[in-house]
Amino acid sequence: MDASNLLLFVPACFALNMAPGPNNLLSLHNASRYGLRTACLAGGGRLLAFAAMIALAAMGLTVVLHTSEYLFLGIKLAGAAYLFYIAWQLWRAPVATGPVDDSPRRGLWRLARQEFWVAAGNPKAILLFTAFLPQFVTVDSSTPFAEQFLWLGLWFLLLEWIAIAVYAGLGVFLQRWFNRPRARRLFNRVSASLLGCAGIGLLVARPR
Repeated sequence: MDASNLLLFVPACFALNMAPGPNNLLSLHNASRYGLRTACLAGGGRLLAFAAMIALAAMGLTVVLHTSEYLFLGIKLAGAAYLFYIAWQLWRAPVATGPVDDSPRRGLWRLARQEFWVAAGNPKAILLFTAFLPQFVTVDSSTPFAEQFLWLGLWFLLLEWIAIAVYAGLGVFLQRWFNRPRARRLFNRVSASLLGCAGIGLLVARPR
């Protein structure tokens, strides 16, 4: 892959990775409640969903999503419903005086599944890979298209995990403040409101 092309791709890609969104909000929340390690490992669920989306984009299957209004509608309705469900859970969550430590292994799988479904439930993310990654593929390069796309996808996933760690680190940094019942309740409800807004944004999204 061309080095000059990569120098353009990395900062543009990392800006996308760092943009506030439902998954990054989950990493921040999970770290504030369960710790840095758990939040970073749970982020693997998101990476798995994004890896599948990148594979779909590489195979050209996203054309189906572009052309099928019903498929796009079905995915975004399911994704919005799941965001509303998480928002409702956060809004009603009991406020503890400290981090919850219940069955770490089972809790980790639950958080990873949550990250996966939030990422997978956003059809705009699949279209993003279709629109964004190909811009950095060099047609006249000696490297095959599929191999270039693979390397770009791997870079995206690496930068995404760095973003997970950054948001999780912020959650840990703010953990002491969040452990106060009133602050925890405020944070839960602000998070619930933002996730609800993300759900509404998903409902009004249109394929491009």
